This record gives sequence, C-alpha cells and structure tokens, in this order.
Amino acid sequence: MDVKIYNDKYELGKNAAKLGAEKIRAAIAAKGYANVILATGASQFEMLAALLEEKNIDWSVVKFFHLDEYVGLDINHPASFRKYLWERFIAKLPVPPAAFFPVNGTAKDLPAALAELEKNITENPIDVAFVGIGENGHLAFNDPPADFETERAYIVIDLELRCRQQQLGEGWFPTIDDVPKQAVSMTVKQCMKAACIINSVPDLRKAEAVKAALEGPVTNMCAASMLQKHPDCTTFLDKDSASLLSK
Repeated sequence: MDVKIYNDKYELGKNAAKLGAEKIRAAIAAKGYANVILATGASQFEMLAALLEEKNIDWSVVKFFHLDEYVGLDINHPASFRKYLWERFIAKLPVPPAAFFPVNGTAKDLPAALAELEKNITENPIDVAFVGIGENGHLAFNDPPADFETERAYIVIDLELRCRQQQLGEGWFPTIDDVPKQAVSMTVKQCMKAACIINSVPDLRKAEAVKAALEGPVTNMCAASMLQKHPDCTTFLDKDSASLLSK
C-alpha cells in the first residue's frame, strides 16, 4: 500500500482526485469505458469536489456504483447516501454518466434488489474504487467483526454503536436513536476486486483507525486492514489522520 500525507484535507482531496482521475482516463483509453465506485460521508467532501474539477474525462462512458446505504432510510432524508451522491456528484457532472447503480435500502424486496446489484457489478468489473475508513476501522459499512469470507457483493450489516455514533457526530442525525441500526454494504471481497483503490482518510478522529488499518494485523476486527493486501491501493492522509503512525 502506498501512503501519501498532506498538510490538510483540501490538499488530500485534490491529490486523491488527481490520481483517481488518471486511473479513470487510463481505463477509458484502454477499453473505451470505466466502472467506478464512489464513497460517501464527510471524509469524501473535498475529494469529490476536486474530482468534478478534473478535465478530459468522458463521463458519458463511466458507470458508477457506491458502497452502502441505510436500510429503511428514505432517499429524501439528509443522511441518504443515494441523495448525497446525486446532489454532490452525479447531478453536477457536465454530461450524464453511462449509468448510476444506487443501493436502494428501501426496496420492498431487498434480497432481490441486492441480487440485481450483484449482477450489475459482476458484469461491470470495477476499475477505480474511491473508499474511506470509518472511526471503527470499517471499510464501507463492514463493521467488526467483518465478514471476510462471503462471496456476495452486497450484504445487510448490523451497525455497531461506534459506527452509529460516528454518523451522529458528523451531524447526519439529530439523536442516536434516529441512526438506523442496519445498512446494506458492499462486502470486503467485492471492494478488493477493484483494479485500483483510492483511500481518502482525513481528520484526527480517524487516527486510531488509520494506525490499525495500515500498521496493525489484517483482521476482521478492522475491515480496512485488508487494504494492506491490495496490489494497487493508495491511502491519502492529512497530518491529523496520520498523527499516530510510527513509520
């Protein structure tokens, strides 16, 4: 894993977006299209804004997937990740993308919806995955103990309290009782299938998780530690999130 450390989250976001854009352009040049995973949450604000500023990308041949969504949360709720990505990225593209495959956590038949998502992502192998690390070390919503063995692309996760407290602390919900207790998450194995992973992790509150993920053992108690095994993963940190690293 390559690790890059910057002064602040704005510099982090700009450089993460720059590398991701290079990888997207390369995929388009090689195949005529690209398949991309987008992450959400407060840690991705600067990266997504910078990615929109990147030039010479034909977004009309790019298909987008995303990592996760709460179970039962209406798409119009401020914390909806479908809403987040549509408003912060998809709707701001200069041209419509080839496709956007949202995770529908309110589907009447959730297993059928996840099966359809799995079919779509299997048919469209990922070129670039933009991800982050949660305060509890989760990758997507794979809270500890993460399932490292499942071959499914998306599963339903019971969210642990630390994860729900993070969502509350970031201001997405008014009280802890309002934070959903379940979410649909892309699995760790599916995340690892991406040809390239761009991992953006700013802020001091992520420092312990960053240390565990980058310098600790690969363990399902810190799902992001699996990124150590990816052949093309670059982690972008700021001084705060890197503050506990020994190397």
